Amino acid sequence: MQIPAVILPLCAALATVLAQPTAPPPANSAPALGPREAALEQLLAERASPAALERAVANACAAGVSEQAILEARFLYHIDRREDAAIAAMLPAFLKQREAFKLEDSAIFSVTEDWLAVVEYVQALAALGAGDKPAFKSHITEAFWLSPRQAAAYAPLVERLRLEDVMRTLQLDFALPLTPLLAGEALTLAQLRAGKQAVLLHFWSPRSRECEASLPDFSATAATLDSNNIAVVSLVPADSAQLLDEARAMLRPLGDKPPGAWVLDSKHQSLARKLRVQNLPTLVLVSATGKILFNGDPTDESFWETLHQLDASIQRPRSAPDRAK
Repeated sequence: MQIPAVILPLCAALATVLAQPTAPPPANSAPALGPREAALEQLLAERASPAALERAVANACAAGVSEQAILEARFLYHIDRREDAAIAAMLPAFLKQREAFKLEDSAIFSVTEDWLAVVEYVQALAALGAGDKPAFKSHITEAFWLSPRQAAAYAPLVERLRLEDVMRTLQLDFALPLTPLLAGEALTLAQLRAGKQAVLLHFWSPRSRECEASLPDFSATAATLDSNNIAVVSLVPADSAQLLDEARAMLRPLGDKPPGAWVLDSKHQSLARKLRVQNLPTLVLVSATGKILFNGDPTDESFWETLHQLDASIQRPRSAPDRAK
């Protein structure tokens, strides 16, 4: 089972700070770091490559850096690179170090419970990789309990897994009539997907800054998918006449016929609610047979990976800044 990509904001933020170049110390400042401290700082900041990490580990060992700090540095390295499978593979080392943990040897933890929560998190990832959902739930729950302040770090993974479970059995009503935003008669998803290999649903709002900023890139994506026999349907909430006027105004820069179909999401049979859309913009890729292939943020790299699995000939368009060059 593939482990979904997830990052721990707390640890990732720490890794980012540690990775920043250090300015030369001003005159009359504190003495320079000793060999051990310098080796540890370099180890915590290393992100270049696995080989570079191993060199930093070797230097740290020679300088007397503790096994605890080295393990934490490896964890930060993989967290920052979003290598969850590699983190799961570190489980034996974490279990071995769990009983030997000394707070004074830690490079990143201020309380023991934060360390134990990360051990539970690693166990959760390992269980997820093995397809053991009950064990995953047990370990991730314990991680929440041990370190509530890191809850925001674990929540995205839990939310993603729950969403995937719902999407796995979800059935959309392809006969639902959809009112065009610009002009024309009502259409159904069945009509829009006829003869297509998939349908991309794009949920957006003119009152979302993210939607406004990403609209040029989405337009390029929609044109690319349309040329690859994938229907693109953009749905705006039928919230009020004012909002719909704002939506039409936002689309004007795209021309008289922006790529894809632009329709209203039904208030009473909302596709956004059925698909559990909580943020805008959101993309949902639906196969010709109605299977949900992707549900998430447009910037998620797995969206394009899913498209390539569907049709290897699809090429990602250049971003708006690149097209302007």
